[in-house]
Amino acid sequence: MSDTKHRIIIAVDGFSSCGKSTFAKAIAARLGYIFIDTGAMYRAVTLYALEHGAIRSGIVDEEAVVKLLDRISITFRFNPERGASDIYVNGDLVEGKIRTIEVSNCVSRVSAIPEVRRKLVAMQQEMGRRRGVVMDGRDIGTVVFPDAELKLFMTADTAVRACRRYKELTGKGMSVTMEEVERNIRERDKADMSRAVSPLRQADDAIVLDNSHMSVDEQMAWFMNEFQLKMKN
Repeated sequence: MSDTKHRIIIAVDGFSSCGKSTFAKAIAARLGYIFIDTGAMYRAVTLYALEHGAIRSGIVDEEAVVKLLDRISITFRFNPERGASDIYVNGDLVEGKIRTIEVSNCVSRVSAIPEVRRKLVAMQQEMGRRRGVVMDGRDIGTVVFPDAELKLFMTADTAVRACRRYKELTGKGMSVTMEEVERNIRERDKADMSRAVSPLRQADDAIVLDNSHMSVDEQMAWFMNEFQLKMKN
């Protein structure tokens, strides 16, 4: 559907480990749109902070993180082998490094820093300026693109999300326990919803997708119905 005459912005928000990025990526491929993984951007900043001493023993030094921001350049490059875009920091591929439990344990605190959010929101708005994009995150439909024509809010049962995340991490050879993963998810939910700047919340005009018991094909069929209704209007 790359020849769509009226290209829109599709915002996909929701809780961690709901499959937002995977689903948003599939939507973009189906429509011929550009996919932007904003969660990966916050993870990239967190990774950079970890590697440069702004986070030690799980403690985030906010001032130190802010001082690093001007040294961070984030770009996406399409990887034909994966059929998706990889994320780079200052020209270095970090796609695999940003998915570790260490980064997951700190990303909510880093993303709550006002200066971090301002920098990345500005980058995201510039990326979506030409429209025809699918962007996923926590505040896309409420802050980054409040005027997005189609907004989705994804959710799923906590235990289901923990199981999905556990399989993903162990499938990559990482040593984690189910209890550790579920605790991380609960902590991230609390941090994301309670932060002072751009907290996670459902936009008033967002359509809720609870995919606890839905297959990938069922989710796509649901989305295409909503997309076609939106385009008719």
